[in-house]
Amino acid sequence: MNTRYLTKASLIAAIYIVLVLIQMLPMPLVNLTFGAIQLRIAEGLTLLPLIESAAVPGVFIGCLLSNLLLASYTGFGLVDILGGSLVTLIAAYLTSKMKNKVMGMIPPIVLNGLIVSIWVSYYTSVPYLVTVLGISGGELLSLGIFGTIILSVYEKATNLKEY
Repeated sequence: MNTRYLTKASLIAAIYIVLVLIQMLPMPLVNLTFGAIQLRIAEGLTLLPLIESAAVPGVFIGCLLSNLLLASYTGFGLVDILGGSLVTLIAAYLTSKMKNKVMGMIPPIVLNGLIVSIWVSYYTSVPYLVTVLGISGGELLSLGIFGTIILSVYEKATNLKEY
């Protein structure tokens, strides 16, 4: 790993954390960050591994630190801190192996929807299927809207010539 790679990964982690914290500010949106129906804007960053390898550790560390910092708000505890972060790591890695944006959306949507829903459903007493649909739907929106925007901006920014 070189300095540029570590810097990119660190910046992506920081952006993830900032996006989660910003989304936590208006209290009505707190439940959309950690609840049974999730629309975590920061999850749009899980598309970045399609074009940037440093995004794999970046989104993992960002998710880990976000979940750790906000554990007292969620009530999901260590299972979400470690489990949710590992799901994000695996999803980011699998996304990095995909050929296009549509295929790259599948790992975060499926893995978060099926795995994270296990403990979110348990702790919130919301039926598992409803939780799967809520988390998967939120992932789809986050990836489809914010993920598309961030990919476009990132590609344009990396195509700029350095002077």
